[in-house]
Amino acid sequence: MPFELLRSEVLMKGRAFTIRRDYLKTPDGRETRFEIVEHGGSVIIIPVDDEGNLLFVRQYRHAAGMDLLELPAGTRDGDEPFEECAAREIREETGMEAGTLKHVGSFYLAPGYSTEYMGVFLATDLKHNPLEADDDEFLSVEKLPIKEALALAERGEMPDAKSLAALLMARPYLKTHQK
Repeated sequence: MPFELLRSEVLMKGRAFTIRRDYLKTPDGRETRFEIVEHGGSVIIIPVDDEGNLLFVRQYRHAAGMDLLELPAGTRDGDEPFEECAAREIREETGMEAGTLKHVGSFYLAPGYSTEYMGVFLATDLKHNPLEADDDEFLSVEKLPIKEALALAERGEMPDAKSLAALLMARPYLKTHQK
């Protein structure tokens, strides 16, 4: 017997997500509730330049209280296709356009409390073609050789889960781009 949704209520509507409370009947007949972050989905991009470097962004993350080194990422605009979102976000965050975008996988960011589903894209054949960044984004772009970026992740010095998951998914593809 699966969990049965009894009812839902919206607790808050924000710019990027909605928080709802779901009331469910458990398989053994009890009632429980979950607070869920409804999110329309997002992308994370692994940009690889011609010299075998990965492009990261460093930005302040208020929830963490610090600047974090992350792969470029962003939220879909409504029902925007994931690939179009990736093409837009790489230009907004790094100023580079991808000649080639390859979908390497997808994952739920935090399925215990969120519906956010992330598409992972390898971006190659980069050329300078920036779009204006979002008003609330203050980013700096940092290049790291693939081997150095992977070592940083393996040492636990990259505390961003989406970047870690994306690097793991892209690892087989990155081997062909290492210099």
